[in-house]
Formats: sequence, C-alpha cells, structure tokens
Amino acid sequence: MNLRFAASTLALAMLAACGDSGSTNTAAPNSVAAVAAPAGQDWTQTVSKTADGGFVMGNPNAPLKLVEYGSRTCPTCGHFGRTATRPLEDTYIKSGKVSYEFRDFLVHAPDLGVAVLGQCAGEAPFFPILEQTFADQNQFLEKLESVPQDFQQRLQGMSPAQQATAWVEHLGYLDFVKQRGLTEQQARQCLTDGQRIEALAKVTEVAMRDKEVTGTPTFILNGEKLDAASWEQVEQALKAAGA
Repeated sequence: MNLRFAASTLALAMLAACGDSGSTNTAAPNSVAAVAAPAGQDWTQTVSKTADGGFVMGNPNAPLKLVEYGSRTCPTCGHFGRTATRPLEDTYIKSGKVSYEFRDFLVHAPDLGVAVLGQCAGEAPFFPILEQTFADQNQFLEKLESVPQDFQQRLQGMSPAQQATAWVEHLGYLDFVKQRGLTEQQARQCLTDGQRIEALAKVTEVAMRDKEVTGTPTFILNGEKLDAASWEQVEQALKAAGA
C-alpha cells in the first residue's frame, strides 16, 4: 500500500461516525478461572504489539479477549477510557481472565498523527500514553473546534505525513508526548515514517472491510461485535461471558 492509497483510506475512514458501535452481544453462562501472572508481576505489565496492528495488555492466553477499535479524538472513546481503565485493569486484566487490545481506527483528520505519536514510544509506554491522552482529551478537542481557515487551506497540498505533523503541532500533541518521554527528534522521525502511516491506514481499512467496523468505539469480545459503547455495557458483556 502506498501513501496515496493511505490518504484515500483516511478519507474513507472520515465517513465513519464516532460513537457508532456494533450490533452483536456476547453471552456465555460459564465462569472462567483466574490465571496467576508471572512471579513479581501483574498482567497489566504484559504488553505487546499484535499482528493486527494493535497493542494488547494482559495474559496472552486469556480466555476472554476484548478488542477496542478506537479514535483518540473520539469523545465517546475518551469517556470510555476515563471510566473503564481502572476497573478493567484491576478487576479483569489483573485476574488473567481478560486481555484488552486497542487498535487505532482513523476517524477524524488529526487521528493519523496522534495515533503515530501514541505508538511511537513502543510497547511499555503505549497504554499510559493512551490513558493520559483520554484524560487530557478536552484540551485537544477545544483546539479542534477553532481551526483557522488558512490552516485548513494549507493542508490541501500536503502529503499524509505533512498533514499528520501539522495536526499534532496545531493540537499541542507533539509537546504532550515530549513531556512523556519522546524526544522531538524521535517524534518527528515517527511522523515521517511512511511504513508507520501505511500500517495505521491498513488497520482502518481491514477493520472496515473485514470486520464491519463503521465507527468508534467498536468492541469485539472473542470475535463477536458487542452492542456497547460504555464501560457499563462492556462490563455487562464480560460478566455474561464468565469474567
């Protein structure tokens, strides 16, 4: 996939609606057993990148695998992140019963650059940066509400990498990640990495084409799409599945 295709994929993803979730619920009557983490650790410290382009936290062999397709600029995703993080990690992931994978789904124009920087630091900082992004989301959304006309015009002639850089600079997200361990050089190298951009665009493309993901957040539990957008709904599905 080339950068021109990545740009067209982003345009298609813009049609997706933040807050539109799936339609299938998952239920199972049997309770699943807790699984102890390796000595001296808990399962929230086990994080890896997946073949599907996401990052997963928890027991790799957890019987319940929760996947979220989310946008870092989606208010519904932000609300889920702020309300779900502690109970999901403390009650379900630490037990070894549930693993949680986040896959960036590109909905809004700034999502590409924000997702690139969210993944740039690698596995260990991925979820802390994601959680802090959602905790501070309102400051980024306020800047999205007042985008200067000349800024939007300048974007028209830019490549996807240049647009991604322009957006994170405008939102202050470049400074945000610099305060969380990335150097400016590392951040800018990630933003100009064509392979990263193509890989992120592909996650969105595959989700739309093969998994019927049409908006964010979309939750999938053991391969079944949930009719859920809030932590309360997701937790109900986890309990029904035996967590």
